[in-house]
This record gives sequence, C-alpha cells and structure tokens, in this order.
Amino acid sequence: MPLLRFNYHLLAKLLATDLRDNHFPSIAFTLFSSSYSTAGLRYQSEGKRSNIRNFKDGLGKAGSAYQESLSFAASVCNGAEEESEEREGSSDDDSLEFITSFRGSNRKERESIARVEIGEGELRHPLVREVCRLITLRSDWNPNFEGHLRHLLRNLKPPLVCAVLRSQADERVALNYFYWADRQWRYRHDTVVYYTMLDVLSRTKLCQGARRVLRLMTRRGIECSPEAFGYVMVSYSRAGKLRNALRVLTLMQKAGVEPDLSICNTTIYVLVKSNKLEKALRFLGRMQVTGIKPNVVTYNCLIKGYCDINRIENALELIAGMTTKGCRPDKVSYYTVMAFLCKERKIDQVKHLMENMVQDSNLIPDQVTYNTLIHMLSKHGHADDALAFLKEAEDKGFHVDKIGYSAIVHSYCQKGRMDEAKSLVIDMYSRGCNPDVVTYTAIINGFSRLGRIDEAKKMLQQMNKHGCKPNTVSYTALLNGLCHSGKSLEAREMISVSEEHWWTPNAITYGAVMHGLRREGKLSEACDLTMEMIEKGFLPTPVEINLLIQSLCQNQKVVEAQKYLEKCLSKGCAINVINFTTVIHGFCQIGDIEGALSVLDDMYLSNKHPDAITYTTLFDALGKKGRLDEAAELIVKMLSKGLDPTPVTYRSVIHRYCQWGRVDDMLNLLEKMLVRQPFKTVYNQVIEKLCDFGNLDEAEKLLGKVLRTTSKHDAHTCHALMESYLKKGLALSAYKVASQMFRRNLVPNLKLCEKVSKKLVLDGKLAEADNLMLRFVERGIQQK
Repeated sequence: MPLLRFNYHLLAKLLATDLRDNHFPSIAFTLFSSSYSTAGLRYQSEGKRSNIRNFKDGLGKAGSAYQESLSFAASVCNGAEEESEEREGSSDDDSLEFITSFRGSNRKERESIARVEIGEGELRHPLVREVCRLITLRSDWNPNFEGHLRHLLRNLKPPLVCAVLRSQADERVALNYFYWADRQWRYRHDTVVYYTMLDVLSRTKLCQGARRVLRLMTRRGIECSPEAFGYVMVSYSRAGKLRNALRVLTLMQKAGVEPDLSICNTTIYVLVKSNKLEKALRFLGRMQVTGIKPNVVTYNCLIKGYCDINRIENALELIAGMTTKGCRPDKVSYYTVMAFLCKERKIDQVKHLMENMVQDSNLIPDQVTYNTLIHMLSKHGHADDALAFLKEAEDKGFHVDKIGYSAIVHSYCQKGRMDEAKSLVIDMYSRGCNPDVVTYTAIINGFSRLGRIDEAKKMLQQMNKHGCKPNTVSYTALLNGLCHSGKSLEAREMISVSEEHWWTPNAITYGAVMHGLRREGKLSEACDLTMEMIEKGFLPTPVEINLLIQSLCQNQKVVEAQKYLEKCLSKGCAINVINFTTVIHGFCQIGDIEGALSVLDDMYLSNKHPDAITYTTLFDALGKKGRLDEAAELIVKMLSKGLDPTPVTYRSVIHRYCQWGRVDDMLNLLEKMLVRQPFKTVYNQVIEKLCDFGNLDEAEKLLGKVLRTTSKHDAHTCHALMESYLKKGLALSAYKVASQMFRRNLVPNLKLCEKVSKKLVLDGKLAEADNLMLRFVERGIQQK
C-alpha cells in the first residue's frame, strides 16, 4: 500500500501540473521535450487509453491518498507565485541580517548528508555507459528506447545515477534526465542524487532548475542542509542574479535551517564575485557575532575581493592579521595576491611576498609556487619574467615539466617572438624535457600568424621526426595561416589528403578554410567545402552560413546564394531569420522583387518568422519601384504580428513616400506605426525629407506638429525649411518660419536669419527685415 500511495501521489501531481498548463493527462512521457513546466514536469499529450483507465481506477482506489497528493500538487503549481512573492519580499540587507537571529551557543554540529565520490569505476560502469548512449539518441526516441532506459534505471544504484548526471556534457540534458527518472514507476531518487543534481547545476547559470530541485526536496520532506542552499546561491550568482542569490538565505530561514560556516563562506563568495566587498565584510562581522568562526577559506575569498578591486594593500593587511585572529594563512592566500602582482608585473613585490611566506607563516615556496608564478606571468604576456622564475626554480632543484615550458613558449609566440620560443624548445631538449604536441602547436601557430608558412611546415616535419604526432589543432593552425596568406586552395588540398596523414579535420578546421576561400573570392569552392563539412557531421553555424551568403550576394550570385541556403536547410543546419533576410536583401539589390517575395514565402514554409528588418528590406525595395500599396500591406502585416518598427523602418517609409509625393498616405501609415512604437523625431524627418524633394507646401503644413516642443531637433528642422525657402527665393516664407520659432521660444540661427534679412531687403520687405533682426536685439544677441 505505501508503494501504491506514493505512485498515485506522483500521478496526481502530474495531473495538476498539466491542468495548470492546459494539457490533458497522460502517462506516455517523452524523455526529453523542448521545454518543461514550472514544476519541471512535461510530457506528451497522447497516451494509451488503458493507462488512463488504470489511472482513473487507481484514483478511486487510492481515496485519501489522491486528495493529499492533489493538495500537494496545487502547492507545487503555486511555486511561480512563491518566487514572485520572494522577489517582492525582503531586500538584500534584510537577507543578510537573518544570520543574527541565530545567536547563542547551543548550535549543534549537523551531521553531513550522505554523499558519494564518483570515481572512474562508476563513470565507466557498463550500465552508466549504456544509459548515456541512450540519452545521446534522444532525437530518435521511441517507446522501445524509453522502456529499455526505464529498465536500466531500476537497476541503477544511487552512485550510478549520480555518475549518469555527471557524465552529461550539457547540464540541461542532465536536468531533464533527473526529471524523467523522478516520474518513473517504482523509482524514487535517493537523497544523494538530489545533492549531485544541485552540485551539477551550481556550475551553470541554470538557477531556475536548481531552485526547482531545492523546492522538490522541501516538498518531499528531504532534509536540506545549508550546503543545498549554497548550491542554489552559486547558480544564481553565475546567472548574475545577486538579489535572488541572497534571498536564498531567507528561504533557508523560513525552512528553519540553521546557518553554518559553509553557507557563510558561500555568501561571502557570492558577494565578492558580484563586486560587493563592503557587504561581504559586514556579513563577516555578523557571522562572528553569531559565533560562527571564519576559516582560511573565508579570508581567502575576501583577499580575492580586495585584489579584484585593486586594493592590494588591504589584501596584504588582511593576510598579516589572520594569525592574530586565530587563522593562519595558507599558500592559496599568498598565491591569490601573487596572481594579481604577476598581472601588473610587480616582480619585486612578488619576491618580497615569497619572503614573507617563509618568515611570517613558515610556508616554504615549493614547485607549486613556481608553477603558479610561471603560468600567471605567461598568461599575462610576461614571458621573460616567467623564464627567470623557471630558471630560479631549477636552480633550487625543482623540476619544471613540459607544461610550464609550454606556457612560456606560448607567451613568446603570442608576442611574435619566435626566435626566443624556438630557443626555449631547444633548451627543453638539452634538459631532457621533450616538447609535446601543445608546445609544437604553439610554435606552428606563432609562425602561421606571422605568415612564415615555410617555417611552420618545417616545425610540423620536426614534430614527426621527434616522434610527436601532430593533431587536428596543429594542422588547423597551419591551415589558418595558409588561408590568411592567400593560399586557401593549398589548405583545401591538405584537408583532402588528411586521411593519408592520419588526422581528422574538425568544425574549426573546415570553418577556417571556408572563410579563407570566401575572402579570396573562391565562392564555389567554399560552398562545396561546406557540403563536405556537413557530410562529415559538422554543421556550420548560422554566422558562417551568413558570411558566405553575403559574399555570394555581393558578387551578384543571388540565385546561387538561395540554392546554398536551401541545401543547408535540407541538411539540417540551423538556419535563422538573418540568413533568409540576407538572401532577400540580395534579390532586392539586383531589383528582383519577385525573387525576394519568393524567399519570404519559403521562410513561412520553413517556420521561420520574418523580423522587422526583413519587412523593412522588402518595403524599401517595393517602394523604390513605386509599389507603395504592396509595401504598405507588408508594414501593416508586420505591425499585426506584434513587431515594432525600427528607426530604419521609419526612415525608409518617409523616404519612399516623399519620393513619390504621397504625403497623405504616408501620414496615415505613420500614425499606425506610432501607435505600436513611438518615435519622437518622425515629423522632423518628414519635413526635412519633403524639403529635400522640394515639396515645401506639405512641409509647412506639418510645421505645427514639430513646434509643439522646443528641442534642438525642432530647431534643426526649421532651419532646413528656411534654407529650402531661401534656395527658391521665398524669403518671406523663411521669415514666417523664423517668427514661429520665436513665438515658441526657439532662437533661430543668427547667420541664417541675416541671409533671410538681406533677401527681404532686396525684395523690398524692409519692415519684416528690421523686425527679424530686432527680435535678436531684444534677446541680447547682436550681430558680429
């Protein structure tokens, strides 16, 4: 009976979840759907009728269990509302204050929640590998696969389930598997699985997923330690949501979980990562008041915070005072400061700090110390200083491995100092430290970037001579150099014979050569290479596809660009709206409007929705041909789909309608656009464009709409209209515009008004000329 009670509890929860999402109940779940509900549960709306009958019968038998489960499901459905309340709840400082409510000396030592260390044995377990294989086939999922996976799940012990979660390269896939497993009959997650899932999510920005897992633990009565809340905090922090991260402390307080040192350290870490060092220091004081004694991890977080904001003196003072506070600094404390000093190339201070390590903390610099200095200096481009520390380490009897040497070689190559890099490689041989593929690849890449291709090829041959087999990265570096040296066809040939040399090109290799061919104008070869790339299982990105489409269109090969797009689409490449819009723009550039509209139809058929740029491109092309009625229909359609017109859209509409003199139709369309997306200077642009086309009567009619405000844009528009009147010899009309500006407290341009005044005098309008200049005198503005 308990087992039956548990399963109908779960089914009732699923029913309530689907009722909330307006779905029908079912049991036939898919493993991975494109999205899942707020409670993390999503399944297909089609199921077997027999299962539904069993479900209904079971509800009748379960009785009170159903009622209890349904109320539980309702509380799950209200999870989003709870999050909304949390957002409107306490402030950041209030969240930090909660720790002071746990005063006293009765704090009991909490027993740690059971966890397992996942080793190679679990990760390579046959069951784990088979489950992971099935998960990778999720795109071809069917009931047989799901049944097999369900059978495997029931044979997995908690450590193996944890191994499956940790084996996923994409944490979203791990989260979906966690939810799927949680819904299965006769299976229930062990506590350690929840903690493993939270640990996996804490390394990502999937903060909502982590929050849901934590809520699921709370609902099911699983003990939540401070560490569980800490995982959620870190995930929120990675997502850049500091306020939500700190409010996890409030959730912890509501759950009655007493804070410990681990959650305090997590809080300080989150504050430091968000550049809130002062708040972190205040929180340190509060945790000490409650009797939680900071440890070396606490102080190391604060040291890192000081270094991040360039307060190195404060960091050193903190290290110096740690011993008096009962916490001796460790090597990480010193390494943190050393890393900052290496970045700033303050070598003397680094050496002084190494002396302090020995004198103040009795910490002897070891090989790890020197490796840290070598890598940090190399990372920031200070190869000479890194080499000096390398020699100092070897003089003291430490053995620096090829990784340290490679870091310095790479730093030299990044600076283009290839002679020093080659010399260091020779020195490695003399010291019995043979360079590896990383070292050689750094040198090949350095030569290739400088265009010294022959030397890069010699280095590749030297690799083979010394028994070091070049890998794909080595060849890609050489091919990239060939492409930037105008030798893309040679690079293409190297890909063709790659199998003979026992290396396999990857997506980056193909991309480098494809762009090389494109830059050299060999577009047909670039398209062929893309198709070969797809056949090898590497799909080009939308950006790569778009660059090639652009090049084809710029060379008047728009039809070829369309065919290339269709091929990529048929091969399963990720085609986006920008790719379609680029082809549409290509057709518009050559005046083939029907071809552009045909591509628009293809977009709809491919379920790709045009954006404002697509519609604007087509409008401008139709407007250029005088087909304004068709163009206007496109804009109205764009507005009906909820798309906001861009400034470019406004400019295009204004230009084309003014070009053909259809001002009234333009104003009607602009009113519809302004309802959707206000644009302050729209009438300014209309008047200025009418002036450009010499339609001054229509421009004067709209002047009243512009002069409702007194901005610089309005003054500029009035000046444009006045200059247009002057060009036509209509000085009196220009005078009237200037008079309207004065009435609106806008001061016209003095030099322009002087021209108007001179023209008025020539036209015999002496009173108007004197009156115009008198207005400037009244405002204290005099002629120069």
